[in-house]
Amino acid sequence: MLVIPAVDIQSGRAVRLFEGDPSQETVYYENPVEAALHWQAQGAHMLHLVDLDAATGRGENRAVLREVAAAVTIPFEVGGGVRSVEAAREMLALGAHRVVVGTVAVKAPEVLGQMLAAFGAERVVVSLDARGLEVVISGWAEQTALSVKSLSQQLWDRGVRTLIYTDVRRDGTLAGLDLAVVREVRAVWPGFLIAGGGIASDADLEALQNLGVEGAITGKAIYEGRIDLKKWV
Repeated sequence: MLVIPAVDIQSGRAVRLFEGDPSQETVYYENPVEAALHWQAQGAHMLHLVDLDAATGRGENRAVLREVAAAVTIPFEVGGGVRSVEAAREMLALGAHRVVVGTVAVKAPEVLGQMLAAFGAERVVVSLDARGLEVVISGWAEQTALSVKSLSQQLWDRGVRTLIYTDVRRDGTLAGLDLAVVREVRAVWPGFLIAGGGIASDADLEALQNLGVEGAITGKAIYEGRIDLKKWV
């Protein structure tokens, strides 16, 4: 299973948020480049970078992303505020292996279609962030009436082949996964599935493996030493 360290960037620093709340941050690295290089040195095969300020419309951390891109030699994906073909092109030109979109997949599926046509399914990943199975968007600030299960089928039909599912109720809490929900997502998604939100231990990663989930994004658990990344690379 592909275990992907998360480097979430807020106000130029590498942080983790509690349940996605920008006011409840823990700063792990003042310089996100150091975080990225640390996980690269630990053997990570990919990094998951998120511009939290761009996701919520409070600003952006493009200069920091550019510094990370220049420093690392492993593939990385970038999400947070990627809501146009131009924004996606910019992130890919910066050096990202692929872009991660969420809000645009819900609010502007035609733009998602344009991205897939322009860059291909291997370079456009959709992240469905949800409270359980209820999708949230705009940096998790806006609730929708959509279900992960129904929306994932629509995404597959549109040509998406890699899906990230994050349970925002548990993200940054170290509460462990809601495996019943992940099992439901696995049952409806035929493509490559990456899960996150609450991963707290090796047992959570093993449980995902047993469900046939191909990837996991983890943040606080590896930053705080509860998971040794070297065991999973």
